[in-house]
Amino acid sequence: MAKKSSQLELPKWATGLWKELGSPDLDSIQGIHSGDLLERRNGLRRDDLVEIQIDARALLSDAEPWIRGRLISSGKSSLEILDEGGFRRFVSRETIVQIVLVAHMRPAYIDDKELLAYEREDMKRRSTLHEKVEKETTGNDDAHLWG
Repeated sequence: MAKKSSQLELPKWATGLWKELGSPDLDSIQGIHSGDLLERRNGLRRDDLVEIQIDARALLSDAEPWIRGRLISSGKSSLEILDEGGFRRFVSRETIVQIVLVAHMRPAYIDDKELLAYEREDMKRRSTLHEKVEKETTGNDDAHLWG
């Protein structure tokens, strides 16, 4: 069976965002949906280019129901999107009708060495900050203990 060309074509709105990220090779980081479980790489990732459709009931009557842009972060109740105009948008998960993945811009989480290194450094920074706050908090001394 001949292999199909998997050349990914980005919509016009996504080209600028792709260039801002250094024009990564998209074919090598696309999702894998079938095969061995350990080899599958799917789901939304940080920096993905997405199109999000918002429930019309949550919008003004003349508002565009689609937000197109790059996924910056994903929280419990909202998604942070850098839209095609360069504006940051926070979208409530409750208002999302559908998310269309246009292209992955980063490797899958487990394969993303840069992201894993960032998270490790961030954990160290947070731990140091928590220790500092703990030491500076009043009423946290052990001078009142006997023994």
